[in-house]
Amino acid sequence: MRTPRGFTLIEVLVALAVVALALGALARAAGNAAAVQYEAERRTFALWVASNRLAELELAPVAAGRSNGATRLGGIDWRWQVDIAPAPGGELWRVDVSVSDRSGSVATVQTGFLPR
Repeated sequence: MRTPRGFTLIEVLVALAVVALALGALARAAGNAAAVQYEAERRTFALWVASNRLAELELAPVAAGRSNGATRLGGIDWRWQVDIAPAPGGELWRVDVSVSDRSGSVATVQTGFLPR
């Protein structure tokens, strides 16, 4: 008597269940990767806005105080706030640049020092 070759229905269903679980995990990993990529891009643009603002302050006379403004970069309207205060030692200005997006959530804060 010859034994039948092939898979039983239970074996096929188990294989399909394993494939479905693997595809679900891959879909979740792809979604997480997209979210991480978006956040990295958002923070990079915010860091560029802060760096540009610090570079602009190096070219102009600086005084203690707070200023606000907006910049468009990467298709996003960024809001920045600059706080300038004397640094310890009295020879430098401490400059804190806070950058936020339209929602108001702070994307980055960069600190720099400028000569007095």
